[in-house]
Amino acid sequence: MTCSVKIIKKQCQKTSKWSGGEATQLYIYPENSSYENKNFKWRVSSAKVEMQESTFTKLPNIQRKLMVIDGELILKHKNNSEVKLNKFEVDNFSGDWDTISYGKAIDFNLMTNQDCTGELEYIKIKSYIDIKAKEKLNENNYRYEAQSFYSLNEEFDMILESGKSLTVEKGDLAIIKFRKNSKEKVKLINKLEKDLEIIKSTVYY
Repeated sequence: MTCSVKIIKKQCQKTSKWSGGEATQLYIYPENSSYENKNFKWRVSSAKVEMQESTFTKLPNIQRKLMVIDGELILKHKNNSEVKLNKFEVDNFSGDWDTISYGKAIDFNLMTNQDCTGELEYIKIKSYIDIKAKEKLNENNYRYEAQSFYSLNEEFDMILESGKSLTVEKGDLAIIKFRKNSKEKVKLINKLEKDLEIIKSTVYY
């Protein structure tokens, strides 16, 4: 097989306190790495920003992408930039920067080290989509691509090429890892009568 699917159940995710509120680690790679030791290649998380003013933890050699999924935030990067993020807007910044946030919100984070590159986006699915590796994986020197799917409103199904069906509940994180030159597809099916709202992260590594 040139792709694999893994579901990180909500009850298996790690939640901890930070200076501005509470953060949940949805997935970290390699899986034996740790956020505390800063030895990961990439990490997906979601945080509740409960303080009106919060100072972000500095993360040397880490590139960050942060999306607001509820509320709004102002991010001030000392000596760099300032940006206001409304719902589903993304800021891309270095973990080395001195960053302060203003406002209360729930955010979604993608962190990558210098060996990876990543993308973060909000998508709506009416009925289904076919998921496959992007051409970018074959054009560059990356060996793997991981696409992660996090539902904001309800559960969904994933159908593998073998015919196996997997149900991903709200709060779970589904991760599809493709090897280079993979031609396999995974079908993501919306079982709702309304649009399925997904936060999708993609990492090349």
